[in-house]
Amino acid sequence: MSLAAPGPFIELPKAGLEPENLAVLFLKDDEQSEAIARYYQAQRNIPAKNVIAVAFDPSKTVIGPGEFAVQKKILDAKLDPQVQALAVAWAQPYQVGCMSLSAAFAFGYDVAYCSSGCKTTRTSAYYHSSSKAPYKDFNIRPTMMLAAKDLDNAFELIHRGILSDDSQPLGRAFLLTTSDKNRSVRNIFFNETKKRFDPIFDIQILKQDSIKNRSGVLFYFTGAVSVPHLETISFLPGAMADHLTSSGGRLTDSYQMSAMRWLEAGATGSYGSAIEPCNFVQKFPNPLLAMWHYSAGSTLIEAYWKSVHMPGQGNFIGEPLASPFKGYRLIRKRDRIEIHSPVLSYGQYRIIADDDSLAGLKTSRYLNQLNTVSTQSISKYKKHLSLKPPYHFRYRIERVD
Repeated sequence: MSLAAPGPFIELPKAGLEPENLAVLFLKDDEQSEAIARYYQAQRNIPAKNVIAVAFDPSKTVIGPGEFAVQKKILDAKLDPQVQALAVAWAQPYQVGCMSLSAAFAFGYDVAYCSSGCKTTRTSAYYHSSSKAPYKDFNIRPTMMLAAKDLDNAFELIHRGILSDDSQPLGRAFLLTTSDKNRSVRNIFFNETKKRFDPIFDIQILKQDSIKNRSGVLFYFTGAVSVPHLETISFLPGAMADHLTSSGGRLTDSYQMSAMRWLEAGATGSYGSAIEPCNFVQKFPNPLLAMWHYSAGSTLIEAYWKSVHMPGQGNFIGEPLASPFKGYRLIRKRDRIEIHSPVLSYGQYRIIADDDSLAGLKTSRYLNQLNTVSTQSISKYKKHLSLKPPYHFRYRIERVD
């Protein structure tokens, strides 16, 4: 068998957020913040109208709830309804009252997402959902911070995210139970994660405090105040990595290791709590869910957000639109072309010959029925769709509900 080259163009079912669904915020009168936002908009082809200034003091780490409410009201009035998520082009401020900045932008300021002492908080309706439009479905705009100490780091982060797109990497996942038992509580998910993903990724469950001199790392989930040897790790573009600890989301003045160190080491996304969360597993990314949504075609921001049940105290950082598994491969056989894609989950699909229509425009149900070439299923026994001759230039695949 061989890759079909050249092959027909395939329009897959919507798998996640697109550039037009993202707004990019920058700090008014902050040259670095605006430069990052403008560069990101240009590199990702985000509509220029979606780049918006907000008036927060860049010297502060914490914003007062009243000040935030005023700026968010102004921002909400400027956002088009198609904007489903936000990218924030700065590392501080990183907190709003008793909430993390990313959660405050997502939910609005609400003390139900805070906790005083070791208590649980309000949960996220977006958690482990199938939603591809969180603002439309839940009135939530998940937010991720393009957090970097300087322009070079920001630009490198953005390029890693873009480089990851449709790379479909066969990466390595490291799930560590460290000697810090209080920070290793996520190990309850590790065996199921290995069971689910071992055929896809090289899953290594380790009982040790860190790893070093490893390459091809796509996932690294651990629990520690600080993670050594990051300079020896080679992360793949699109990598997720985080450490469960109290203040990793205090990005610029943490008394522990800031989550930004992961990005500086080459990861594309990370997470850390800005306010003391205690070690509730619900307040940190669930590795099983993060990997599940990511490998099914979600963008980085969607996969990370869907893995945290109580995100009110934590900051999501990284390049939001990184999507290593949102694409397809065509494999030519003697009598057919097979379509392989992580986006095609179990279920039934309609394959429509779409030569004459414009991409992204809806066609009538009658024309869809007229141009349907086949209806096929994806199952545990058949994980691809097939095209038979005569071949068309373009196909559109729709999931049959």
